[in-house]
Amino acid sequence: MGVVTSLGQGKRDNWEALTGGRSGIHRITRFPSDHLATTISGMVDFLPESTRGASPLTFALADIAAEEAIGDAGLPAADFGGPLFLAAPPVELDWHHRLRLYAQSERSGDWRSLIEAARKANETALFDESQFATIADRLSDRYGTRGLPVTLSTACASGATAIQLGVEAIRRGESDRALSIGADGSATAEALIRFSLLSALTTQDEVPEKASKPFSKDRSGFVLAEGSGALVLESLESALARGAEVLGVVRGCGEKADDFHRTRSKPDGSPATAAVVAALADAGMQADEIAYINAHGTSTPENDKMEHMSLSAVFGERMPTLPISSNKSMIGHTLSAAGAVEAVFSLLTMREGVIPPTINYDVPDPSIELDVVPNAKREADVATVLSNSFGFGGQNTCLVMAREAG
Repeated sequence: MGVVTSLGQGKRDNWEALTGGRSGIHRITRFPSDHLATTISGMVDFLPESTRGASPLTFALADIAAEEAIGDAGLPAADFGGPLFLAAPPVELDWHHRLRLYAQSERSGDWRSLIEAARKANETALFDESQFATIADRLSDRYGTRGLPVTLSTACASGATAIQLGVEAIRRGESDRALSIGADGSATAEALIRFSLLSALTTQDEVPEKASKPFSKDRSGFVLAEGSGALVLESLESALARGAEVLGVVRGCGEKADDFHRTRSKPDGSPATAAVVAALADAGMQADEIAYINAHGTSTPENDKMEHMSLSAVFGERMPTLPISSNKSMIGHTLSAAGAVEAVFSLLTMREGVIPPTINYDVPDPSIELDVVPNAKREADVATVLSNSFGFGGQNTCLVMAREAG
């Protein structure tokens, strides 16, 4: 496993901060935010690439997490030997490129002049940075993965989808191992404006670390963030044969599309419910075998209500007492990376016997009766976890993980 978030670089720093209830959400300093409705984020500001644009930063985040995960697995750093599945944000030219190209243009600043200036510039680096597959190609060359590297974008479910694709490739017998990564360094001014126009971001940013409050009555939206998570997936037989330490087992994956709306979830939560049911069925497990839920828990009024509704349909009377917490209360929403980052935290929860809290839970919502592990970590014997990822555009993916093979 490997991970980077606004809390720090690597599993140790992240886990210490996460279980300590420390928030990585802070005031934006990367660009002027004076006229933005939201002026906070969970950006990763401590890397050299943090000011170079979304594509370079996404690569750096993916690279750091992959290096930690492959080293953790005891595999050769340049000869991984299995396929790569990368969840990454959609690609677009960063503003510093656009402004430079507009300045070089001989026409007024519209999209045609931008394309014309880019064509005349004839810069390979600029071209590569604007291609969706470039990051995965570079990672594949660096780590010696096999086959065509796959880059995917299924909105906020992307990181979990990358893990699902790795699991399925191993199950089909195509490889003994796979490298699944979710990375996102796209917390740009443009992204903030777009999500603000959707009324998706919180504007309660007077105290940044208190802004993300999943499942609370006074929640008002999510906090845009950056990060990465990487898993080396391997068949149990292969891992045991080479004497590797097994950190946990992905027992089941489930997905369900929702065609209700481009951004909103279906009000009755039925697609999310179906994704949970599918993951349990794939794992060959019953609902009463889940010991903890790593929630999608974005802190938006609608999503948190929908997640509670969908889980209640599956877990019934257990729901008020089944531990469920949201890492996003501390790291914000890492978008394409979220499912992978939260899978890493779910595995650490089982290994360490500690459930991270949902911080900022000061005003309970009476319509959402949950045990959110409020404000402080909890020691617990957690043998199984359900990790939820519910994304824009009806992308719903759930993972069932266990401490040991069943």
